[in-house]
Amino acid sequence: MAQVNPTVGDLEGNSDLIVDYTRRAADAGAHLVVFPEMVLTGYPVEDLALRGAFVDASITALHALARRLADTGLGDLPVAVGYLDRHRNTVAPTRGQPAGAPHNAVALLYQGQPVFTSAKHHLPNYGVFDEARNFVPGTTLPVVRLHSIDVAFVICEDLWQDGGPVAAVREAEAGLLVVINGSPYERGKRDTRLGLCTRRARETQATVAYVNLVGGQDELVFDGDSLIVHPDGRLLARAPQFEEHLLVADLELPDAVGAGMWGASADAPGITIQRHLVSADPVPAYEPQPAPLAPRRDEIGEVYAALVLATRDYVHKNRFPSVLLGLSGGIDSALVATIAVDALGADRVHGVLMPSRYSTDHSVTDAEELARRQGINARIIPVAPLVEAFENAVKVDGLAEENLQARVRGQLLMTLSNQEGHLVLTTGNKSELAVGYSTLYGDSAGGFAPIRDVWKTLVWELARWRNAEAERNGQVPPIPEHSITKPPSAELRPGQLDTDSLPEYDVLDALLDDYVGTDLGRDELVAAGHDPELVDRVIRMVDRAEYKRRQYPPGPKISTRNFGRDRRVPITSRWTV
Repeated sequence: MAQVNPTVGDLEGNSDLIVDYTRRAADAGAHLVVFPEMVLTGYPVEDLALRGAFVDASITALHALARRLADTGLGDLPVAVGYLDRHRNTVAPTRGQPAGAPHNAVALLYQGQPVFTSAKHHLPNYGVFDEARNFVPGTTLPVVRLHSIDVAFVICEDLWQDGGPVAAVREAEAGLLVVINGSPYERGKRDTRLGLCTRRARETQATVAYVNLVGGQDELVFDGDSLIVHPDGRLLARAPQFEEHLLVADLELPDAVGAGMWGASADAPGITIQRHLVSADPVPAYEPQPAPLAPRRDEIGEVYAALVLATRDYVHKNRFPSVLLGLSGGIDSALVATIAVDALGADRVHGVLMPSRYSTDHSVTDAEELARRQGINARIIPVAPLVEAFENAVKVDGLAEENLQARVRGQLLMTLSNQEGHLVLTTGNKSELAVGYSTLYGDSAGGFAPIRDVWKTLVWELARWRNAEAERNGQVPPIPEHSITKPPSAELRPGQLDTDSLPEYDVLDALLDDYVGTDLGRDELVAAGHDPELVDRVIRMVDRAEYKRRQYPPGPKISTRNFGRDRRVPITSRWTV
């Protein structure tokens, strides 16, 4: 199982990746190698699926890949590859279906050509997924006889939903069910995923081999965590999270039943079972190797790894040479800087300290200490003269004065970005984003927001985890303790604290998680134990801030419900409960 990190649209680079890992699999003695969902095109391709030229390029690349594998001596190793295909029998667009009838498909490549192609049946249309918009469903379950073993192939959501191809696996009497996946990371999902594979293995009475993508793609991050489960529910093998990996496992599988009907089909409910013959003879007996079981990360370490990988891939895949962020001495910018250093190395991280007339001495000294501990490039540019220049042109006070300082900082960062080519990292967290506690075109300015889906209370947990991890490894903790323990403040007026405008973050985050994460209404929030007055106030703040969130930079999704594609509400709305 090749747990790899493709790039959307890089057909040539992804083909190279497939050939490389196929060679590694061949060198390891594999009899079958499987790659994740849409590995050839990258995933998700979103509306690129509606562009005929891109679909054509994917199909051409698949056939070129099959020939290349054969030409390089790898043609006798069957290779399962996810790619973008189209429904062959579509003559004209069908009303209500995506233009061109594209398929999210899998093909088995062998001896220079596809043995079969088959499309995903269940198309997820919830959360971050819009696959009913981009694809038409398939109606087949391909079953291949390989070395006297019957192997069935399905794609991601087909495993999650009842019915469809997976329901036909037991009728097909397959000994191995291969599932190719592009399953994004969410906090706590690994246990759900293992439970699902265990249940399906028992239902189908087939060994389940679940191979998943790894890597960042815009707001999604894929964690790998590929696994193999025995029909009795035992976990046989598991790949590490958040890194590319070739998981090689020896499996004891039952011989296929019956002679088979190659090229013919038998109907299961709603699905056609299509059988194909690659090899009827079993492999000679050999000594199996121990199955690899990668150790699990703890929950906070898992979230941290997701943020690091997402940041690294956004920078690398979009070809930015370096990143730039404002260093305030506070916990948010400290955590983002640490994530960036772990993702890219200190030499590619640039910090700017931008003290104003209201900045405290410790804001500068804490930021300087952070830069010293991590070895990042740091400079100080006081913003007071720039703010004064604006104030000499336009008289401002109150909130307008506070926002002016934030906007001057944002303008300064974006100017340095234009001049020096850095990607600006926005340092706001999910709690601030939820209630609108940010300045449009100020601290919300930037190109990528690593902690936009991280509640403030989790920000502190992640910072403490990262420091503890450094101490466990005999290293200096990267984040100054004072940045973690001091009360948070935007420092836009004398003595300002976040708690002047907001409740304590543990109270606020619990309420926000119920309102944003599970869509509880006003009465339900009160029934859940939240203060009625605070509920009314927070609902108003969240609902009024939607226009700001629409203009916020993308950032990695780590929760079950992030702001963005997970939660789509109108900006203009008078519904308040």
